[in-house]
Amino acid sequence: MLLGVPQEIKNHEYRVGLTPASVREIVAHGHRVLVQRGAGSAIGLSDALYATAGAELIATPAEIFARAELLVKVKEPQPDECRLLRPGQLLFTYLHLAPDPEQARLLLASGASAIAYETVTGPGGKLPLLAPMSEVAGRMAIQAGASCLEKSKGGAGLLLGGVPGVAPGKVAILGGGVVGYNAARMAVGLGAQVTVLDRSLERLVQLDALFGNGICTIHSTASAIEDYALDADLVIGAVLIRGAAAPKLLSRDMVRRMRPGSVLVDVSIDQGGCFETSRPTTHAQPTYVVDDVVHYCVANMPGAVARTSTFALNNATLPFVLALADRGWRQALRDDPHLRNGLNVHAGAIACAPVAEALGYACADPLALLDAPA
Repeated sequence: MLLGVPQEIKNHEYRVGLTPASVREIVAHGHRVLVQRGAGSAIGLSDALYATAGAELIATPAEIFARAELLVKVKEPQPDECRLLRPGQLLFTYLHLAPDPEQARLLLASGASAIAYETVTGPGGKLPLLAPMSEVAGRMAIQAGASCLEKSKGGAGLLLGGVPGVAPGKVAILGGGVVGYNAARMAVGLGAQVTVLDRSLERLVQLDALFGNGICTIHSTASAIEDYALDADLVIGAVLIRGAAAPKLLSRDMVRRMRPGSVLVDVSIDQGGCFETSRPTTHAQPTYVVDDVVHYCVANMPGAVARTSTFALNNATLPFVLALADRGWRQALRDDPHLRNGLNVHAGAIACAPVAEALGYACADPLALLDAPA
């Protein structure tokens, strides 16, 4: 199979779909890989490293899109990239379609197929291709939030961990999944006073066992969210419903009643955000202020640590890329229900129920789509 890796073009996005080590593995399986020149140079992955691994270096993204059967990216295709897609081609990347009707429209119009990393499942309902970036984003959320609490950044002028004789800051983490757990680890390490809220009692028991007295675990209800958010210096939004738009947990009125100089970090922003006042920002302009509350809502947060993120992502995606290439992507999807759960778009139809519901489309049966004549 012929695979293609274009350079990412989203604002301050330096991650790359395949590392040279991944390319070497794919080539060893008998496939060819086209890599755009400079695709990994910003994170120390030179063209020479890709060439040594067996990649064919290509000057323009248009040529890669025109030739590749399987495109491996990191972030959702931008409009110009969507227009380069064609019927019979497969795109493998993060999509986050639920809050993005324009991207969905362009993907449907292209006739191509698209598997979203974030909706590929694993045993026990896990999300194996979302987890590595959730780990990065959870840890970064505390770094970003602590920085935003500085007075020069619009915050209250508070050191999250405090010092002897001065109380530490209060952190409320909404959601105890991968993002929430990693945010809690970082916040506890800094010495903050940490509360994690989650609807799953089983997950709260797990977190309590992991952290002991280091954190407070609270069953998530509307009242609890309001109480702890209003009392917090830093609130981390870390909720996720696979493929669906994030629920709005903090209303505009609740944000208005928060302490001036407090900070919201919305890690759920890729799925539309879990605060009513959230809107996507970029690494170039990461924050804005609403009612004296600093909002950090960068939609590609792990892109700030692009080298770490690229290697972590490739560790998770490579087995799936090999499965798609070795068996042919249609057969691989037929064989593996977990991988098939990642199919969001195929030949002009939506194939993921939460995405279809969020965008108001009918949802087609993935197997029926795959078995239909090409």
